[in-house]
Amino acid sequence: QVQLVESGGGLVQPGGSLRLSCAASGFTFSGYAMRWYRQAPGKERELVAAMSSSGGSTNYADSVKGRFTISRDNAKNTVYLQMNSLKPEDTAVYYCKAELYRSSYWGQGTQVTVSS
Repeated sequence: QVQLVESGGGLVQPGGSLRLSCAASGFTFSGYAMRWYRQAPGKERELVAAMSSSGGSTNYADSVKGRFTISRDNAKNTVYLQMNSLKPEDTAVYYCKAELYRSSYWGQGTQVTVSS
């Protein structure tokens, strides 16, 4: 059974940090590119960060460059999103996604709220 389970979300003040985790099981994690998306209320889901299967290539949305860092540990079947200097506009449900050609899996999401 394929599972992607996000954790680490919560309420944080502007300027604070959070580290999201996405634990994978039920498929060959090391073969999949991993992506983090987010969806704010009333908005479309957007790609935040992506990492290749080997970890050698990363991409970020312009809105998070320099503040967010994606990483993965293939030995632990886990992908991370380190989020620093958080802003209220980062408030959203964050989802991880695994992709390999036409095969993809989504997690259930974790809420991140940035507010004073």
